[in-house]
Amino acid sequence: MKKTIALLGFLLGSVSMDAAPKIDKIEPANWFAGMKNPSLQLMVYGKDIRNATVTVDYPGARVDSLVRLDSPNYLLVYLNLDGARPGEMTLKFDGKKVKYPLKEREMAGDKRMGFTNADVLYMLMPDRFAQGKNHPAQVKGLNAYKEDRTQPSLRHGGDLEGIREHLDYFSQLGVTALWFTPVLENNSPDEGNTSTYHGYATTDYYKVDPRFGSNEAYRRLADEAHERGLKVVMDMIFNHCGFEHPWVNDMPARDWFNTPEWLWEAQRGQKAGERAKVNDRYLQTSYKLTPVLDPYASKADMRETVDGWFVPTMPDLNQRNPHVITYLIQNSEWWIETIGIDGIRMDTYPYADRKAMAQWMKALDVEYPNFNTVGETWVTEPAYTAAWQKDSKLSTTNSYLKTVMDFSFFDKLNQAKAEETDGWWRGLNRIYNSLCYDYLYEDPSSVMAFIENHDTDRFLGEGRDTLVLKQALALLLTINRIPQLYYGTEVLMNGTKAVTDGNVRKDFPGGFPGDKRNAFTPEGRTAEENAMFDWLSRLLHWRQGNEVVSRGTQTQFIPHNGVYVIARRYGRKTVMTVLNGLRRNAQLDVQRYAEIIGKHVQATDVMTGQPVDLSANVPLSPRQTLILEWSE
Repeated sequence: MKKTIALLGFLLGSVSMDAAPKIDKIEPANWFAGMKNPSLQLMVYGKDIRNATVTVDYPGARVDSLVRLDSPNYLLVYLNLDGARPGEMTLKFDGKKVKYPLKEREMAGDKRMGFTNADVLYMLMPDRFAQGKNHPAQVKGLNAYKEDRTQPSLRHGGDLEGIREHLDYFSQLGVTALWFTPVLENNSPDEGNTSTYHGYATTDYYKVDPRFGSNEAYRRLADEAHERGLKVVMDMIFNHCGFEHPWVNDMPARDWFNTPEWLWEAQRGQKAGERAKVNDRYLQTSYKLTPVLDPYASKADMRETVDGWFVPTMPDLNQRNPHVITYLIQNSEWWIETIGIDGIRMDTYPYADRKAMAQWMKALDVEYPNFNTVGETWVTEPAYTAAWQKDSKLSTTNSYLKTVMDFSFFDKLNQAKAEETDGWWRGLNRIYNSLCYDYLYEDPSSVMAFIENHDTDRFLGEGRDTLVLKQALALLLTINRIPQLYYGTEVLMNGTKAVTDGNVRKDFPGGFPGDKRNAFTPEGRTAEENAMFDWLSRLLHWRQGNEVVSRGTQTQFIPHNGVYVIARRYGRKTVMTVLNGLRRNAQLDVQRYAEIIGKHVQATDVMTGQPVDLSANVPLSPRQTLILEWSE
């Protein structure tokens, strides 16, 4: 019986090819001449397109192979473009002509410069930052959604135009790079008072979500950011997509997703547009990342981590399928070439297949040797994080991932803020005891540090302790790291995730029509908010182009009598960050730090411009932060 059904399906497919094939979409919609890798995968969508014959009529281009997947409605065409020049190629699908643009690259890959530790990244959520003029009340053609700012987990209506209209604000603040959470289409319907406003459920890898704008609006934003000296970092997700992606209802191949068996059963008898219900064949990820590097990991634990789904509404992509990872690699290259992004932040990095992700990183490194990608590696032990960095001696598999995220620094700092610094482990000792393991990193200067982000409580929690916030920011911006800020910290935005993630993703005051105040301007900020903004802005502008911070050697001292000191030196210049980790008065014992201070009797307070006498011990008020500098 099975053979009869298979034969019938084959015959039906063959008959359908007698007519001109119907092509709904080709991804990517265009490509670029002169890439180092001449191979191009085209994913062709269309009813019964699988059995089409394909030819190309263009100098320097040829069809290398056709991959006929399990679904009759997809065809993979692999072209070789070695020697092909920019122009319009003609592809023939069973004789049906399709024009395909091959564009000229704006610059060679090695000219694209990524973010470094000379930058400060400012992370924001487009839905929660600002709404531009002419924002549509509803976008036709999308699944049901609403924008309601009273609901923390529904869409609020921020967009790319809103960000573009506030580019001068970032320059005033002093950051040098903008990291937006994902901007691609998330066409998942609202479920009650929840939505995918966050952007991590992609339903079209080549299209900006129309609620945010268009691909053209994204390019305009990037261009104008670049004119102001601001880099743009794109958030991507290779581990999973959104449930409403066309691949879900019509899987290209049986192994396109990890552990899809529950879907095959759940989709039987399912009504059109209805979302499949979880059954006992569903595999949930454990969210425990340690098995990926654990030399003793069981197969069961490894499978749960890597092949389990993040949530039931985010299908887990199988990067071990070579066509899946090729699709994803090309997608990242397409956005680099099309928008001119300056970096990538990769979500849920260790959840995806380790070797396939290394293949992606190596491909980008070959094509764009000066580009940079940071991977989210959420384990709070430095040894785990360090093993994911490119060329790490701690791993037998080279990840080729240049930048990793320092969750240890984040974790220790958020413990230390509530503690008094003692003689051993508590308070600022936690930071010392984290940074002392920097020998594990192949390149500590290419590690991204942060004090909070969209997945954590705000550093301030429900309070507004600016003394500990200044200590955290002073460390973040002077140690040997790539620093990342989270939007609104400069105006004391706070909140916790106790009820919902939306409480740490609140709207920026003044970004939306009808806001009672505008924190983008000094007039719209409170005196306390202006004080924090001005303090941070001064520090950020001082940091710009400061080679002591970006290139200097680092020396740290074990906290002594509650005082923690980190020094940076480059050439004839020295910077010394001094933190009083006590809620009482303390002092900087200049003799203890003589190896840094030497014979200098005076330094300058970076934040005030005032001289500081180093000929005697320096008094420190409770939780005081001092950033001192001097030259030989």
